[in-house]
Amino acid sequence: MTDNLSLPCLTYLLAHDAAAEAPYDRARTALLVRAAALTDLALRGRLRQDGGTVTASGTPPTGDVVLDGVLRDAQDGHGFKYLMRRHRKRTLTAVEDQLAAAGLLTLKEPRTPFGARRLTVTEPAVPAALHARLATALHGTTPVPELPATDAALLALAAAGGIRSVISRREHKTHRARVDACTKSLATLAPGLERAVRDLPTTMIAAQGGMGGS
Repeated sequence: MTDNLSLPCLTYLLAHDAAAEAPYDRARTALLVRAAALTDLALRGRLRQDGGTVTASGTPPTGDVVLDGVLRDAQDGHGFKYLMRRHRKRTLTAVEDQLAAAGLLTLKEPRTPFGARRLTVTEPAVPAALHARLATALHGTTPVPELPATDAALLALAAAGGIRSVISRREHKTHRARVDACTKSLATLAPGLERAVRDLPTTMIAAQGGMGGS
């Protein structure tokens, strides 16, 4: 069932905490899904890098509302780090709405203006299968260049974003070379994308301190 899901949707499912009925960390997940959307578009050949600037091919649309929104953002001539921060909260909400429309997520809107959405995965087998797939990619012997590009990207994003249900601190240390190779694979799409993903931990700390670009 995950075959038809975009990279930001897959990333969201990995980051979702069933017990909390929410992403493991909403601010971090917002940046993660933006990074995943940019990676997805780069994998599709819709984003390239010209010096430090991202160039976008906006036609024809991808047909995916989340990806097309990020693609429009990328047409203004900025770098990957800027695009990762831009409209991240809006993108996160759009991903949740998309998963809800696909029947994979149930949304309960907050009762007060300051409340938070409650989000329940309706098909727990879907994220469970995705976690198992990435565990095989992390612990297996298949060389990273031979992994599906989506799996390598998801491992890189999960490691950078601190999704401990995918890769624990101990696993990150033990498999550091493999995670590094997954992150390096993003440079074949665009060097700036690799750097932006590597810098995600710092970007997330800055975002929690009130960094702009929501």
